[in-house]
Amino acid sequence: MMKRTSAGQALESLIFDTAATFFLLRARGSQLGVVTPWGAGYGGLLRSLKLDGPQTVPQLARSRPVSRQHIQKLANEMLEDGTIEYIDNPAHKRSKLLRLTPHGEAVFETMSARITEEAERLADGISTEALETTLHVLETLRDRLRENLSHELP
Repeated sequence: MMKRTSAGQALESLIFDTAATFFLLRARGSQLGVVTPWGAGYGGLLRSLKLDGPQTVPQLARSRPVSRQHIQKLANEMLEDGTIEYIDNPAHKRSKLLRLTPHGEAVFETMSARITEEAERLADGISTEALETTLHVLETLRDRLRENLSHELP
């Protein structure tokens, strides 16, 4: 049996608390209208296209731990909703790029404003230093998990 360290025990608690917090954030996001019936992926995809510009479905899938088919299904819903559109891809004749439409830009701005307002409300009374430390820990954990996921398990 592996020896348990205090750091490992603390991280184990963090993992469970992060999962519980995720579900609460998702429920609150639904109340605020930033988590759509299609899930949080809708807003995440809008954010990716806003911040990183037009991308293909495979590019969007590679940036997340989800399948290309999952992104394609979400993209189809968003295309139908009018928040994104296909444009020609100068690097590839058959693989179109997705980009935000003006309607998508407006939806993104509305979602962002709601998230900003909620973040300010939730941050009240928590020090910036504590939040930045938490962010650093989560980023490090995310990077390590991505590294582990990129290697096949035995």
